[in-house]
Amino acid sequence: MQIQVLRTKIHRAQVTESCLDYEGSLTIDESLMETVGMLPYERILCGNLANGNRFETYAIKGRRGSGDVILNGAVAHLGKAGDRLTIMSYTWADPTAAASWSPSVIVLGENNRIVNQQKGQ
Repeated sequence: MQIQVLRTKIHRAQVTESCLDYEGSLTIDESLMETVGMLPYERILCGNLANGNRFETYAIKGRRGSGDVILNGAVAHLGKAGDRLTIMSYTWADPTAAASWSPSVIVLGENNRIVNQQKGQ
């Protein structure tokens, strides 16, 4: 048996723009993705702290150091610039490994700069 556990989380990411005329995804500053270990095209679940919307999409690399967090395609309807998101990815683990699992988490502040970091396994 395997269970899903939180692998990475970017907490309080501020949306910098929306781009409706795009095929879909969430653009995230490449340096933020690397810090938590999130991969390009990885499946992600997002929660919008401003309006409660939750959506699933995939991550794509944004400009390194830009602080970009861009809603693309259909998910552009689910938020606006200034909204705060929690961006999460998951992995499968056996229950024994899951019991001592810890995710990689960053918390963002102004201009999507890291204010707190927890290194996972």
